[in-house]
Amino acid sequence: MSATVRIGTAAWSIPKAVAGSFPGGGSQLTRYARVLGCVEINSTFTRVHRPTTLERWAAETPDGFRLSAKLPEAMTHGARLKVPRAEVRAFTASLAGLGDKLAALLVQLPPSLDLETRTARAFFRSVHAGFDGAVLCEPRHPSWFTAAAERLLVEERVGRVAADPARPPGAASPGGWLGDAGDGRGATVYYRWHGSPRMYWSRYDDEWLASRTREIARWPAATDVWCVFDNTAAGAAADDALRLRALMHQPHEPHEPR
Repeated sequence: MSATVRIGTAAWSIPKAVAGSFPGGGSQLTRYARVLGCVEINSTFTRVHRPTTLERWAAETPDGFRLSAKLPEAMTHGARLKVPRAEVRAFTASLAGLGDKLAALLVQLPPSLDLETRTARAFFRSVHAGFDGAVLCEPRHPSWFTAAAERLLVEERVGRVAADPARPPGAASPGGWLGDAGDGRGATVYYRWHGSPRMYWSRYDDEWLASRTREIARWPAATDVWCVFDNTAAGAAADDALRLRALMHQPHEPHEPR
């Protein structure tokens, strides 16, 4: 058995260049969800959606489809994680319309936000108090890539996103909580690829995608692997997701389990 692998993009825009790969009628989300297995909702970063909107999104996707949602900028960048528990709870409650299709919450931190252990611990506990799915953090300050930061993330059951470009060093690899045994089993491993060398714009080449395929194949069964392409500015994300999906369906060499 191998890991569960979900491939998707940040938001569900379907560029004209790949529209033929998303056939059928219905909304863009319906067409997207017939082909790809997950999507990251970025719009929650800047606004609150009406419950009926979230209910419609859930209804437009098949049973096995899953969504992640980005926590508000006001919490991560404005308040810098110093947020009352009631405010965090209000946000998680606002997502109820997505039902069990909401599988993960993403905490993306600004590059200037260094680790303050007490503040971070309180914030993550507030998130977990209102949400029983996976909590992932994408830090971008070097202080989050230390032994102390790793201990904090493990203790609070927060996975560290694997990002590309990797800024700072170490950001390319998943970290934090990776299951009770630390090997990925029972955890969500979240890759977030922004495009390189030009963030949000660049398309990934075949060699890079093939390398990611081999990396993903090393995760054991009972690992929930998310591969989210965020290079959406010129429409590269959807094509990259389709190409990675095709590679994942090709036979690959046997590998040693983690």
